[in-house]
Amino acid sequence: MSEVTPRFATGAPQNLEERFAGRAAHMQPSEIRSLFAVASRPEIVSLAGGMPNLSALPMGMMADVVQKLILNNGAEALQYGSGQGHPKLREQICEVMALEGIRANPDDVLVTTGSQQALDLISRIFIDPGDVVLAEAPSYVGALGTFHQYEAKVIHVETDDLGLVPDGLRAAIKSVRASGRRIKFLYTIPNYQNPSGVLLPADRRTEILNICRTEGIFVVEDNPYGLLGFDKPSPNAMRAEDSENVIYLGSFSKTIAPGMRVGWALVPPSLKEKLIIASESSILCPSNFSQLTISSYLADQPWRDQIASFCDLYKVRRDAMLESLDEHFPVTAKWTKPGGGFYVWVTLPEEIDTKALMPKAIVAKVAYVPGTAFYADGFGSWSMRLSYCYPTPERIREGVKALGGVIKTEMARRGGNQLN
Repeated sequence: MSEVTPRFATGAPQNLEERFAGRAAHMQPSEIRSLFAVASRPEIVSLAGGMPNLSALPMGMMADVVQKLILNNGAEALQYGSGQGHPKLREQICEVMALEGIRANPDDVLVTTGSQQALDLISRIFIDPGDVVLAEAPSYVGALGTFHQYEAKVIHVETDDLGLVPDGLRAAIKSVRASGRRIKFLYTIPNYQNPSGVLLPADRRTEILNICRTEGIFVVEDNPYGLLGFDKPSPNAMRAEDSENVIYLGSFSKTIAPGMRVGWALVPPSLKEKLIIASESSILCPSNFSQLTISSYLADQPWRDQIASFCDLYKVRRDAMLESLDEHFPVTAKWTKPGGGFYVWVTLPEEIDTKALMPKAIVAKVAYVPGTAFYADGFGSWSMRLSYCYPTPERIREGVKALGGVIKTEMARRGGNQLN
């Protein structure tokens, strides 16, 4: 009997890496994801992750919303939907955006699976390998990962305690253009920025918009935290001032619940069709169930009051963190004092490498995110992001005290002064 040749026989064994597309080499896990396995241990005080705190969200109310949706409209909720998103929810999204001065047409809204998918779609339709994306320094790690995956060159723009510096933007544009590279867009989080927590003032927003409009550069305005101001409303969204050159990204992850995975992009009409096609090719359509759950919640529940409850909860935690930093961190450390959102950005003396310090912090039962995670160029080694949104105030105080002790010990080991 003759021997049967294996149907898919090949020659010499191939290295799996050789089978991947070239862009797979640019897919790298974020530093935050690699921390989760450790930071999720119950004995660790995690000041690392930016998870919304859902203790202020009435679960009975959410159960009622879902039950009524399934009983009254289950056939639609569990079916395929529009690639652009459900029409009613798009109308309601426009009502939400109106709180920040945006007047929008629901037809210009694309519902996405969280705003992270919107970042991916924008990158896919704009970025060719080697193109430049301008981004604040520091910037959101999830955006940097997406830009890197599409082989963009991220050029950071100077920031200060008020956010992105307009003159720094001018300098970055001039430098990139002098090198012959193409700038595709500016990525910015103007409200309670991730990771710094700073709020961009209205006059800078106008100046930045004017610069980008003159230079022919789109602005991607990522705004998950805009309604989470503690003491006063944030300025109007940048999109409220410029409807033609701003791509606005929003999300219900911070104001309702991240597990719903519902976000959106408000885009100039000239971009809408490309984004819808790109979305349909990746997910076919966003979840009808998630969309209609959010829509029912917005229609029947006091969602503005719920956002106010979240703000009250986060403000107490913010205060606990700032008070603890004053008490336990060395006087040579500096940190932002956010008026909303989730994060405090800490800058230590330059001899302290926060990534190298992490194992010692874990031994002391506290976790944070090293600053290098928020730069595309390895900068920020003496900085860290601390998140106050999830732990209780007591746990925040405990974690900051432990971390302050680790930092002071390291500074003493290196001969640092002014520890107290």
